[in-house]
Amino acid sequence: MPVPSGALRFNSDSGKLEYYNGEAWWQIDSFTPDSATGGARGVFGGGEAPGSQVNTIDYVTISTTGNAIDFGDLLNLFEAGAACSSSSRGVWGGFSVPAQTNTLQYITISSTGNAADFGDLTRTTGNLGACSSATRGLFGGGASNSNVIDYITIASTGDARDFGDLTIGRQYAPGCSSSTRGVFSGGFVGPATRQNVIDFVTISTIGNAIDFGDLTETRLFNAACSNSTRGIIAGGDSTPISGNTNVIDYITIASTGNATDFGDLTQGRYGISGTSSSTRGVFGGGAGPGLLNTIDYVSIMSIGNATDFGDLTQPRRYPAAVSNGHGGL
Repeated sequence: MPVPSGALRFNSDSGKLEYYNGEAWWQIDSFTPDSATGGARGVFGGGEAPGSQVNTIDYVTISTTGNAIDFGDLLNLFEAGAACSSSSRGVWGGFSVPAQTNTLQYITISSTGNAADFGDLTRTTGNLGACSSATRGLFGGGASNSNVIDYITIASTGDARDFGDLTIGRQYAPGCSSSTRGVFSGGFVGPATRQNVIDFVTISTIGNAIDFGDLTETRLFNAACSNSTRGIIAGGDSTPISGNTNVIDYITIASTGNATDFGDLTQGRYGISGTSSSTRGVFGGGAGPGLLNTIDYVSIMSIGNATDFGDLTQPRRYPAAVSNGHGGL
């Protein structure tokens, strides 16, 4: 009987747990972010700064507060793509401006330096969302109201493969995850058709997404992050309801159902990005309406308003963020 993609085994020779990606067995990374960085690290890449798109990468230590520090550069100017990560590697995919692309590129999160080529998505796109487990990254939705979900094995390099479809084809539906389940939320089908849709997939399998529930309001250009239990969805553009929203919602990833109000960002804004450690979510950048360098943070397992964390190295909207301590690991 062939080994199914996503199967796990214990290798008695190496003493390590391994994961089958459909072609080969891969060791599951047991890297601890605290040992290399002094705490989980959040990394923000790309975006639109005043005057043009940027390839800037900067980082923060999520357990602290303070301004972001320069990390290096992406391979190209990058705006409105998506990013996912394992405990060691972050991968950025697609972008919308100055031209849509299928490019995938990666960094080693615990170090600093410029990104390197990873491979290609199955399509040329931007305005997509992403989420990941410790081993697999998913990129969902995108330009032209795509419903496509691609997947990669983060530890290897190479081209993405088809995973399945979202419940509704849409753009800019950011993802978050537990170790088993990936969730995509919000987005839009057109400027006047913002969505409150939440759908989910089982990351280790392949197949179409399933309806999870609804956000508390329709929105696009929102952000998402999670620990292993709870997903946090923040900000976005909820026009024509209320403009640039400061609303933060939360969900329990292992269940299904509608989102619940968590609190508010320090200010309403759209085009932000989110990432997290096991205890804290951080949200960086955005516009509200001017371009912002603001970073906020929340304690994921509480409820309440966000607190100022510090600033990105430059104001910008539509960056994409990863960490080596998020809920999928």
